[in-house]
Formats: sequence, C-alpha cells, structure tokens
Amino acid sequence: MIARTREQSAGGRRLVAMPQNVLTTDTPAQDASAPAPRPRKVPRIVVLGGGSVGLYVARRLRKKLGKREAAIVVVDPRPYMTYAPFLPEAGAGSIDARDVVAPHRIALKGIDVLQGKVTKIAHGDKKITISPEEGLDYEVSYDHVVVGLGSVSRTLPIPGLAEHGIGFKNVEEAIAVRNHVLNRMDVASSTWDADLRKQMLTFTFVGGGFAGIEALAEIEDMARYATRNYPTIEESDLRFVMIEGAGRILPEVSEPMGEWALEEMKKRGIEFHLNTFLSSCEDGHVVTSTGVEFDTETIVWTAGVKANPVIKEASDLPSDRMGRVTVLPTLQVAVTNDDGTEGEVVQDAWAAGDCAAVPDLINPGSFCPPNAQHAIREATRLADNIIATLKGDPLVEYKHKSVGVVASLGLYKGVAELFGFLKLKGPLAWMAHRSYHVMAMPTGNRKLRILIGWIGQFLMGREIVSLGSLHDPRDEFRKASVPPKPSGDAKVEQKAESSAAKAEKG
Repeated sequence: MIARTREQSAGGRRLVAMPQNVLTTDTPAQDASAPAPRPRKVPRIVVLGGGSVGLYVARRLRKKLGKREAAIVVVDPRPYMTYAPFLPEAGAGSIDARDVVAPHRIALKGIDVLQGKVTKIAHGDKKITISPEEGLDYEVSYDHVVVGLGSVSRTLPIPGLAEHGIGFKNVEEAIAVRNHVLNRMDVASSTWDADLRKQMLTFTFVGGGFAGIEALAEIEDMARYATRNYPTIEESDLRFVMIEGAGRILPEVSEPMGEWALEEMKKRGIEFHLNTFLSSCEDGHVVTSTGVEFDTETIVWTAGVKANPVIKEASDLPSDRMGRVTVLPTLQVAVTNDDGTEGEVVQDAWAAGDCAAVPDLINPGSFCPPNAQHAIREATRLADNIIATLKGDPLVEYKHKSVGVVASLGLYKGVAELFGFLKLKGPLAWMAHRSYHVMAMPTGNRKLRILIGWIGQFLMGREIVSLGSLHDPRDEFRKASVPPKPSGDAKVEQKAESSAAKAEKG
C-alpha cells in the first residue's frame, strides 16, 4: 500500500517526504517526534518512465528477481505504455486507439506503479521528486535508478506553431489528428465558399523522417478512402503537403529506397517541399523559407524529438549537449570526458532509450538510433546487468546489429530493408512492417486485439467516422445549461434596477 502525507505550508504547495517503510524518503527533519525510518530489507529499483524501456526493464526484473530480492517501482505520468510504431495506423483507423497501448496495471503485475511526472532527479541523495496530477509533490528514495524517460517533441519558436500545430508523439495526438481531418472533410462538404473549402482540405505535415512520412501516408490514404462517402468532395480536392528541411525523406533507409518512396507518394498527389523550412503559420497562413505560401487548417508537427528536458534541467546525472544521459555500452551512467573518452561511472544509475546516448558498438563513433528495436533490446540488457550487479556477476555490453527498418506508406504500401541485403517495396514491405511490429507489441492480449482489428478492417473496410467532440465532451452540455437563478441580494438589486427603469420612463 502506498501512503502519502498531505501538508500545506504558509507559502502554498510544498514537498512532503514520507516514511522509509513505504516508497519514499526519510521523515522530514522538522518533525522531531516522528519515528526513525526503518531500513529497507531489499534493494529498491526505481524505473523512471513506463515506455518501451521502462516497461521491458521492469517486467524482466520482476521475472528474474523475486519480491524478496528487489522492490521495483515504475513512475510515469500516463497509466499505459504507447507502442509508437503503431501510432500512424491508429491515426488512420486501422487499429483501435486502445489497442496500441499496454496498460501498466495489467502489463506490470507485481510491480508498484506511481502515476506522476518526474520533476527532479537527485542521484547524489538517491531521491527523485514526483509531481502527481493532483496533490502535493513528494519524494521517492531508491538504491538503483533506471532512466527511461524517453523523448518529447522538439519544436522551434515559429510564429503560430504553438497556437495551430499539433504533434504526433502519443496516441491522444494521433486520434486528434484523425478526428480533425475527418471533421474538416465533414464541414467542407457543406461549405460553398471555394477559398474556405480549399483551406479546410489542405493538410500540412512538417518533418520527413519515419514518424512524419508514416503519419502523412496513413492519414492521406484514409482521407482519400473517405471521399467515396462525400458526394461533394473529390480526391483531387484534397491537398497534402510535406515540408522537410533536408534534401530527402526517410533518412533511416538507403537513399535509393528513400527516392522510391518519395516518387511513389508523389504519384498519389502528395506535394513535397524539400530543403525547405516552416517560417510562419499564423492564423493558418503557412509561409516557408523558399517563399511558398498557402492557407491551411491542419498543421501536424513531426520534425524531430529531444530527450526529456528534466535530464538537463533538473538532474545531477551527466548529459551530453543534446540533453541525453551519457552511458557506457553496459548502460551504466558515466561521465564523458571532454575528449569523448569514457570517464567515471556513476554508481547505481542506468539509462537507455531515446533519452540516453548509447554507444553503438557495431558502428564505432556513433550512437544507437532512438527506435523501438533498440529500446526493447537495450531494456533487456540493462535489466540483466542490474541483476548481475546485485549478484556480483560481470556486466555485459549492449551490442545489437539492426535487423533492418520497415515503414508503412498506407494500406498495402510500404518500404523495408532487412538484414542488410533484403529490400522490399509495396505489399511485401507493408506485410513485413505489420508482422514485425505486432510481434514486438507487449502482451498477448494486445497482439490478439490488433490482429482482430486488421481482420475486421479487411472484411468491412475502414471506420471513418469523426468523433471530434470527444476532445471536449462537455461543450454541448455547457451551452445547453440554464444559468442559475439570482438569489438574495441579487434579486433585490434586479428589482431596484427595474423600478428605477420604470421611474425614468414615467
């Protein structure tokens, strides 16, 4: 049972620590009457982040270590892990949104789960600070910490972006984009203003990496499929635009495969602006660095990610210039010297995934790419190395040769490079994409649900209804609500004003 102390200081909200026999730090020094904390009987391993790294680390630790060997705690602001490679398909309605997430309470049996945001890491004291959605901040102490906080969208100070843009980093954003695109089609189908219709049916994506291209391709495929249900909208009325700062798309695949994907998407009428940057999008008016201007009501930002900022801003762990935790190939946190050589190991601290600079031993001098393939395998190695540390065994370095990359470009369309020599295009690549990722999806429950969803889509077609009101379900109720009747002094004032008005008229 997790107990929390609630206390309010004169200055408002403040941090409260709790006894050692629960999940937190020592009792506050101000409380002299508080009993001394009891020492922990087993080491506590706190895993920061419940994404691919956090979930797989915690599950493997629990599988290998009994409850009398280690206490495991996972901290994440969301109650589930999102399997990011399936976000484009969830956004296109190919997979139900709930099926691309793994609920922590189900996937992390026998593990303590704290729902809250990590706001500070004080490894010198072996404490973290957690800010729950409601209530006071509190601290949790630990013996080992695993940093798997992942990444957040990397945005730029572009005028209008914060007001009109939307990311594609989590399932909520993916479903919001889908609902928004279909809603714009619904509204445009009954709008006769040609300029307004054109603006509504222009959909802009910024960022031509894997996330951006897959999101664009899946959403475009869905929208063109949906036009068959709109008598007043033709496929040619839809305008999809990609803005990319580099000279090519899909840098994760070889250049010839990237060029093939680009040409295939151009054949579908998708408009590409390479070597181009978004300069402004105020009031939906897009202006690019090359002078292209147009109006749109949809701007999806997929132009890269950055490590969770708490690492750089509120942590005493070493990090590189990109804000990632610096680690050794063993996934131990370590200080990196100015000349790039490995420095002192930070004992009892570990990190992996998007928020860690993990050396790539297969390609010396580079780091492992931030994708699900590496994150899951890093998590397994990290957990095994923690177990080895507890048992006094030698550590093993993380080393993995990529099996390849796969990308979906819409229903029955894709591109893949596997095992360094096998290059697939079209339906075969699409099948490889689905097969690989459904196998990597955690829990058999979710695997089965996704397969059933695909079968249902094949037999009955896409589900293209827009449920945009989900994002503000109380809007209609607020508008329909009757304002409360005035009471007490308000009634007296109203009568006085009414009498005064009559007197003036008389």
